Amino acid sequence: MTPEIKQKLAIAEERFEEITRLLTEPDVMSNQNRFRDLSKEYAHLEPLIAVYRNYQATEQELSEAKEMMADEELKDLAQESMAESKARLEQLEKSLKVLLIPKDPNDDKNIYLEVRAGTGGDEAAIFAGDLFRMYMRYAEKQGWQTELISTHEGEHGGFKEVIALIKGEGCYGDLKFESGTHRVQRVPETESQGRVHTSACTVAILPEVNQVESVDIKPSDLRIDTFRSSGAGGQHVNTTDSAVRITHIPTNTVVECQDERSQHKNKAKAMSLLASRILAAQQQAIHSEQSEARKLQVGSGDRSQRIRTYNYPQGRITDHRINLTLYQLGEIIEGQLEPVIEPLKQAEQADLLAQLGR
Repeated sequence: MTPEIKQKLAIAEERFEEITRLLTEPDVMSNQNRFRDLSKEYAHLEPLIAVYRNYQATEQELSEAKEMMADEELKDLAQESMAESKARLEQLEKSLKVLLIPKDPNDDKNIYLEVRAGTGGDEAAIFAGDLFRMYMRYAEKQGWQTELISTHEGEHGGFKEVIALIKGEGCYGDLKFESGTHRVQRVPETESQGRVHTSACTVAILPEVNQVESVDIKPSDLRIDTFRSSGAGGQHVNTTDSAVRITHIPTNTVVECQDERSQHKNKAKAMSLLASRILAAQQQAIHSEQSEARKLQVGSGDRSQRIRTYNYPQGRITDHRINLTLYQLGEIIEGQLEPVIEPLKQAEQADLLAQLGR
């Protein structure tokens, strides 16, 4: 184990002991917010410290076994004990490295899912609809809640743009790698000569900002317009200006919400989405600088990057970031995303482990 990792573990153990003490103090126990935050940090550190203390105990066993080597009668037993301790230390060190990987603070957040048709005209809009349904089916399987925020339907089906809020544990952690350009190769229904066309869509996954105040948005920087909702909605459609469009002038960020009948509710949803987009842009600027030196750009969110190809004639799906090819296109497009998501998580973990060892 490297000195750097040992130092990180020593600091973590010291912090764990400090939190353990703080959680018993009356002042902390009476402060609900602080008690909750410390309890969460305690729960995060507890598995790491348990493995670290097991590692320390095993180191002590190895040291005692080495001392036993001096006794000829106990030499064979000592060698056996040393071999067992070394093997256990190796496994425990691997576990410690995984536990030391910094957790993405956004992993448990709700997300805004944005799917937009790119090159390919009507076929791109239809593919955007297919992708959106894929994510909705995956969300349903996970037991997550979904709320439609805004839709702009394609002329022949699908969506030119569709935005939804997905709520549930681990939403961002599961879907953050979906940001980027998705390409489809297939024969469109409108194609009379059976030729394969290539179209593309962009997907953006934005973590929800829990409090709009966490992003500095000045009212004077906003232009708010109202307009009449369009699409399905019964008698209410086109009777009131309930839909809301907000423009953040400094960044030229524009958001819309037309799902609710209340203008007030639409404005609140639009403000939340605006905050998430601005924060994501700020984080992306930082992340882009940090990822320059990274060989594996998993989850970079760069929309110019072609991250995945869906080849219908061959029933093949390829993730270009990790050179993953699966012949399970039918199942994946029906919302069974696990065969794609898990390898991406493992690739990111391996990359972070490599960085940890530097």
